[in-house]
Amino acid sequence: MAVTANIDTTRTVATLINVFTVAPDRQAELIALLARATEETMKHRPGFICANFHASQDGERVINYAQWESEKHYRAMLSDPEARAHMDRAATIATDVQPRLYRVESAHSK
Repeated sequence: MAVTANIDTTRTVATLINVFTVAPDRQAELIALLARATEETMKHRPGFICANFHASQDGERVINYAQWESEKHYRAMLSDPEARAHMDRAATIATDVQPRLYRVESAHSK
């Protein structure tokens, strides 16, 4: 099995876990928008490290697991008009958006 993420507890980063609630018939649309926004905008912003999108099997959730070099970089992205436009579009597809910043405390792999 291939490793799809490298989560490092020794590196201090701002980890964003954003839970989107979405109608199942719009889940793919939301993921496509988030992926496009990442490729076109987010990954070109200072401090961007990575973004991963996860689709729940019931179609009702999309999880964005992203990392930024610092909370300051994440907050700067939030105030960027181009990045904001993408986030506003995502909010029109999702019925609820729950972004939170986290610290990686523990990681385990085989």
